[in-house]
Amino acid sequence: MKRWLVVLGAIIIQINLGAVYAWSLFNQPLIDKFGWNREDVVITFSITIATFAFFTIIAGRLQDRIGPRWVATIGGLLLGVGLILASQATTLFQLYFFYGVIGGAGIGMTYVCPLSACVKWFPDKRGLISGIAVAGFGLGGLIFQPIIRFLIESAGVSNTFLYLGFIYLILVVLGAQLLINPPAELEKTVGNNNIAIKESKQFSTKEMLSSYQFYLLWFMFLFGSMSGLLVISYAVDIGVELASLSLERAASAVMIIALFNAAGRILLGRLSDSIGRLNTLMIIYGLTAIVMFYMSTGAMNYPMFILSVSVIGFSFGGFLALFPTITADYYGTKNMGSNYGLMYQAYGLSAFAGPFIINLIPFTHAFILSALFCLLAIIMAKLIVVPKTKSAPNLFPKMDFNKNN
Repeated sequence: MKRWLVVLGAIIIQINLGAVYAWSLFNQPLIDKFGWNREDVVITFSITIATFAFFTIIAGRLQDRIGPRWVATIGGLLLGVGLILASQATTLFQLYFFYGVIGGAGIGMTYVCPLSACVKWFPDKRGLISGIAVAGFGLGGLIFQPIIRFLIESAGVSNTFLYLGFIYLILVVLGAQLLINPPAELEKTVGNNNIAIKESKQFSTKEMLSSYQFYLLWFMFLFGSMSGLLVISYAVDIGVELASLSLERAASAVMIIALFNAAGRILLGRLSDSIGRLNTLMIIYGLTAIVMFYMSTGAMNYPMFILSVSVIGFSFGGFLALFPTITADYYGTKNMGSNYGLMYQAYGLSAFAGPFIINLIPFTHAFILSALFCLLAIIMAKLIVVPKTKSAPNLFPKMDFNKNN
C-alpha cells in the first residue's frame, strides 16, 4: 500500500498547486478594488509561472539529496505564506513579490517532488502513474474555480488570498508527509512474474547535459508546450475571432480544455507504457499539427471549435505526462529531480513564447508556425535513441519500456 499512499499524496499536492491556473478569476476583482491596469495585474501570473519553473531546478537538486517529503513541505509552507502575505498587499510590487515570487517559489519547490517519488515507486507503470500525478495539476484550476468565486463574492479578493493560503498550506504539507522514496532496489510484480527492476546507470545532471538526446527532447517539449499554451491561453479569443462565437459560448471551451487536459495526462501516459514513449509523442505531435493547420484556415463553427480545443487540450496533457517519464527512462531516477527540473525549463519558456508570438503575428499565422514546429518535433523524435554510456549499455536490461527504441 505504500506506493499508493505516495500517489494519494501526489494527487492532493498537485490539485492545490494547479489552482494557480485559476488566476484569471482575480484580475477583475483586483482592478475593481485597487484601480490597477489589467495588463499590470496579469503580469502577476507570468511572474508566478516563471518563478515556478525556475525553482523546479533548485527543488529537484535538493530533493535528490534530502528526499521529497521535506522539500515538498518547504514548498507548501512557502506557497501558503506567499498567499497569506498577498492578502495584505496594497501595491503591485507587493502582489508581485508575495504571490508571484514567494508563492511561485512554493509551487516550484513542490511540483517535482510527487512526480519523482511516483515514478520511482512504479517502474512498471511509469507513464500511467506520471499521468495520474500531473492530472491533479490539470484539474486544480477547475476544482478550485467555484471555491475561489465563492470566496471572492462572500469575503472579498484580499481575504480570498488569506483563506486560500491556509488551505494550500495545510493540504500541501499534509500531502507531502505521504511522499517517500522506495528502497534502492525495488522488486515488483509485473504481470505474473516477479522482476527485480534495477537501473544499471543513473545519469548525473552533467552526464545528461552531455547527451544530444537531452537537447532534442528539450526542444520537443518546448514546441509541444508552446502549441498547447497558445490555444489554451487564448481559447476564448480564438472562439470569438475565428469561430464568430459569443463570449459566453466561447468561454465554455475553458472547462472542456481542463477536462481533456486531465484525461490526456492519464490516457496518453498509459498508452506510452504499451507502445513506447516516442511512438506516443509522435502521435500527439501529429494530431496537434493537423489541428493547428485546420485552425489556421479560420473556417470554424462551434462543433469544430470545441473539437479542436479538445484535441489540443488532450495532447497538451500528454506532453506534461510523458516528458517526466521519458526523463526517468533515459536518465534514471536517482537524479530525476534535478534532471527533470532542467527539462521543465522548456515549459517555463513556452509560457512566454506563445503570447510573444501572438503579439507579433495573427492567430492564423501563429497556428501555421506551431504546426511546423510539431512536424519538426516528429523528425527530432526519429533521431533519438536511448542514451548509453560505457558502463551502461542498456538502462533497462530486463524490461523494455520504450518499444520504439
